[in-house]
Amino acid sequence: MPTPLDHEFVRAVARAADRSAAPLAAGPDEEPAGVPHRVLARRVKTLVAAYRSPDSALHGSGRAVAAAMTHLRALRAAQTPTGLFAGGDNVQSPPDSAFTVNDVCDAHVLAAGAGPELRDATAALAEIARAATGSLLTGGVHTPNHRWELCAALARLHRSFPDDRLLARVEEWLGEGVDIDAEGLYSERSANYAAHVSNPSLLLLAGVLGRADLLDAVERNLATTLDLIGPDATVETVHSRRQDQNHPFPLAPCLPHYRLLAVRTGRGDFSRAARLAAAGGIDDPDLLAQTLLTPDLCRVLPAPAGRTLPRHRYLTTARLAVQASPGVHTVLYGGSDVPGHRRIRSGLACNPTFLRLFAGGAVLDAVRLSRGFFDLGPFRAADMHRLTDTRYLLTETLTAAYYQPLPPGLRRDDGAYRMADEGRFSAAMAFPDRPRDEISHTTRVQVDLREDGADLRIDIGGPPVPWALELTFRPGGVPEGAVPIGDGRWCLTTGPMTYRAGEDGIRVEVGVEAGEPLAGPDRGDVLRYDPGQDHTVAGGTDATAGNRVYVGGQGPHTLTVALRAQRPAPVG
Repeated sequence: MPTPLDHEFVRAVARAADRSAAPLAAGPDEEPAGVPHRVLARRVKTLVAAYRSPDSALHGSGRAVAAAMTHLRALRAAQTPTGLFAGGDNVQSPPDSAFTVNDVCDAHVLAAGAGPELRDATAALAEIARAATGSLLTGGVHTPNHRWELCAALARLHRSFPDDRLLARVEEWLGEGVDIDAEGLYSERSANYAAHVSNPSLLLLAGVLGRADLLDAVERNLATTLDLIGPDATVETVHSRRQDQNHPFPLAPCLPHYRLLAVRTGRGDFSRAARLAAAGGIDDPDLLAQTLLTPDLCRVLPAPAGRTLPRHRYLTTARLAVQASPGVHTVLYGGSDVPGHRRIRSGLACNPTFLRLFAGGAVLDAVRLSRGFFDLGPFRAADMHRLTDTRYLLTETLTAAYYQPLPPGLRRDDGAYRMADEGRFSAAMAFPDRPRDEISHTTRVQVDLREDGADLRIDIGGPPVPWALELTFRPGGVPEGAVPIGDGRWCLTTGPMTYRAGEDGIRVEVGVEAGEPLAGPDRGDVLRYDPGQDHTVAGGTDATAGNRVYVGGQGPHTLTVALRAQRPAPVG
């Protein structure tokens, strides 16, 4: 016997849709000038869903239908002769158009057979979908997740307008294998693209094609994501290879996937995640359409299951460790792509943050280590070794070279040597042909993750260079015991400090085992973050924002840093 409906959830998603659709229905003939094609399609889908839903204030509303038709005319006008949509940075983009066609096809399913008032909308949706079919059938992509978005569009087209060519093309893309690793992470390691593209696309494909393996991939990703959920209901992104690597990602977009699989599998841990994702309220207007298309989303969730604390998880493929205890949540990261590729590039994991620590309202958002070695940028671990269950060693060795004269047989009278890149810069000097004198700089960071914080032992080797350890605390607290040096920055030498946010705090104690005394507040040349030449040559930076506390000096150095959560004892 099926579980009963969750009427409170259904009413909440209807209200979210109405907040978006009601203003559009209030002016149904208002032309949506300058609105991107993806937004146009999503609005149409939401308006049709509101019309269909008995829980919506726009149920059966002719004004909702009129607004949908106005938007459909604008959407058809945005369609080029190829069937792809104009607008956006990616010109004539099959995957960008696939996002729109996915919504068009869903709106078509909702509109078809819903009565004569939606007959014209159904025909317009079918015309748009059919016009795009040829280009989506033959079009290519340029990111991993695009494959699954494009496949989902082809599968939806087949669902409404059966065509064996569409399924054959889907199978061609799926024949490459889904890019999910043994730990349950997609190759882009992005919470954003997992939630918005890969997981919903694979769920759709699993349903249309009857592919249980695709459903299993989504379940594995969601299971791994459970360990990446922070106390602030965000999903960890420091290891991502996409734009979200520098920004927190909210759990809310994961709501429909956790909810659907919790209902279908009975998993209490997924149910708990779904409740947490909805705890801040439901704002996604698209959820109403999703509930109409997938009624299982409306079922009552199974009982939530808590997770045992303390808990430790190490994702070997991403080199990411998470330690969660009742009072502290710590993330340690050593999986940057930069050491291997020696460049900052879209599609690589470049974030130099190697540790975060949550202690209630006191949050240490980022720990970074900047070094002045040939302007090669901050510490990004090339290796991360697990020494014990909770102790890790992160290491990176940088090398730079001075070049000797070319051998006689490779010299040219005209001095015109080929341009070459030597890892730091490019010049017409035929670098690969020259003998080189290398200089190395090695950084080792040993981290012991504890139930009340973390212990760091940082060893900065190599020639004497300036360095700065940057501790970026989330705004809302006050650094007590550190010396202000202006611009939201503080200096810490060997004395302790506490970052206090309400009743919660993070205490920091620094000790020097070897090396010169630490830099004082007068050393502004040292106490700063240097993003490295890959950013500065283009006038950019990846610097953090927040309350930044610096510990710095002139290496070599060996120092210890103790981070301890200070939280009030639980009542009762």
